[in-house]
Amino acid sequence: MKSYDVIVLGGGPGGYVSAIKLAQLGAKVALIEKEVVGGICLNHGCIPTKTLLKNAKVYKTVQHALEYGVVVDGQVSFDWNLMLKRKNIVVKKLTMGVAGLLKKNGVEVFSGLGKVLSAKQVEVSGEVLETKQLILATGASPIIPPIPGLKEAYEAKIAVTSRELLQIENAPKSLVIIGGGVIGIEFATIFSSLGSKVTIIEKLDGILPMMDDDVRNAYTKTLKRDGIEIYAESEVKEVKGNEVTYVNQGQETKVKADTILVSVGMRPNTSGLEVLKLKMDRNAIETNEFMQTSVPNVYAIGDVNGKYMLAHVASAEGLVAAEHIMGKKASMRYDRVPNAVYGSPEISTIGLTEKEVKAKGIPYKVSTFPLLASGKAMADNEKDGFIKLIVSEKYKEILGAHIFSYNASDLIAELGVTMELEGTAYEIAHTIHPHPTLSEIVLEAAHGAVDKPIHM
Repeated sequence: MKSYDVIVLGGGPGGYVSAIKLAQLGAKVALIEKEVVGGICLNHGCIPTKTLLKNAKVYKTVQHALEYGVVVDGQVSFDWNLMLKRKNIVVKKLTMGVAGLLKKNGVEVFSGLGKVLSAKQVEVSGEVLETKQLILATGASPIIPPIPGLKEAYEAKIAVTSRELLQIENAPKSLVIIGGGVIGIEFATIFSSLGSKVTIIEKLDGILPMMDDDVRNAYTKTLKRDGIEIYAESEVKEVKGNEVTYVNQGQETKVKADTILVSVGMRPNTSGLEVLKLKMDRNAIETNEFMQTSVPNVYAIGDVNGKYMLAHVASAEGLVAAEHIMGKKASMRYDRVPNAVYGSPEISTIGLTEKEVKAKGIPYKVSTFPLLASGKAMADNEKDGFIKLIVSEKYKEILGAHIFSYNASDLIAELGVTMELEGTAYEIAHTIHPHPTLSEIVLEAAHGAVDKPIHM
C-alpha cells in the first residue's frame, strides 16, 4: 500500500495549488482527479468563458471599426466552430501546463474517481492509498431546480448548464437564461454580442444581487441598452420544450428560445464523503479559518465548503491548508475577497457594499469617478463606467471598492493590497500612478475620498 503525507482529492484550482505548495514545502503528495487537472475553472468555467468573451468582444469591436478610423470592406461575420476551436486550444495549453507543474514538483497524480474509505485511506482505480492528512477539493455541480418540465428539457438537450453551453454546436439565435448571477450574465454578454436574442429571468429584485446597488443599476442599464431583456422578481413556473413560462408582477408570460441556460447556483459535491461524518453547514462542509473540518486531519477547500465559489478563493484556501498542515502560520479571512464579472464592461469589487456599511452603522464617505473623465478611457473609446470608493469617515480606511469599467478585474488588486495593509485613501492618493492609464481612476477616487478629485 502506497503511503503519503497528504492526499488531495480533486485537481481544480484549489486542489492542484495545495498539492504543489505541499510538495514545495517537502511533503509527499498524491493528487486524485477523475477528469482533467484544472477542474471546472480551467476546463468548463473561468478560462473557456473568458476566451469566448474575448472572441465576442473582438467581433463587436470589428463591427464598430469605423469609430477607430478602420475601414472594413465587406460583411463582418463570425464562425462559432472556430471560436470553440480557439477556446479548446487555450484550455488544453493551460491544463497541460498544470499537469507539467504537478510533475515538476513531484506530485503523484492518480486518474480516476477517488473513493474515501476513511480519514486516512482513499481508493482509486482499485488501489488503496494511505495518508496522514486528507484535503477534500471535490468542487460543486450546477443545480437543476425542480421546475415542472425542466428535467425533460434538460434530457432533450434544450435546457443546458454552463458546461454544455460551452460545447454547443451552434450559437443559439435566442437564449433564455434562468438566473441573473455571474455565470448567467457572462453568457448573456457572449451571445448578445454575437447577435442572439437574450432574455434573463431572475427571481430576486435584480441581477447580481451581491453587488453594490449603484453598480447593479448601471450594469442593468448597459445590458438593456445592448438589447438584453431582463425580468427581475420573476419566477419560472414551467418549461415545456423550448417554451418557458414565468410570472412577473402577477402576470404569466411565455417566452420561446432555441436554448435555455439553467444558472441558478451550484451545489457542493459531498456525495461519497458520508463515511467521514463531517459537520455540515447545510449542503457544504463546515471548516475553520485553517480549512480544517470537524475531523482534524481532514481539510475542505474550494466550492465544497460553500463559502465563496470562486477559483481564486479555492487557491487561497489551498495555500492556507497546505501551510497549516506543514506547521506554517496561515489562516483564511473572507472580508477582503475580490470578485469579478467579466461582462462588457467588467465589474470588480472588494470589501463592503454601501448597503452593508450602512447596516453596520459605520460613518463613511463615498467617492466616485467616471470613466468619461479618464484620458486613457477616452483614448480607448471605453467611456462607460465608474469607480466607487467607500472609506471610513475619520481615517479614510478603505471599506469597499466597486469598479464598473473595462479591465476592472485588473484594477481591483491595488485596492486589495491597500486593504491587506490596512491602508487608507491617503496612501493611494500619495502614490504616483502612470499617465495615461486606467489606474488613474483609482487615484482620482482616492483624492475624492480625501478631499476632491483633480480631473473632475
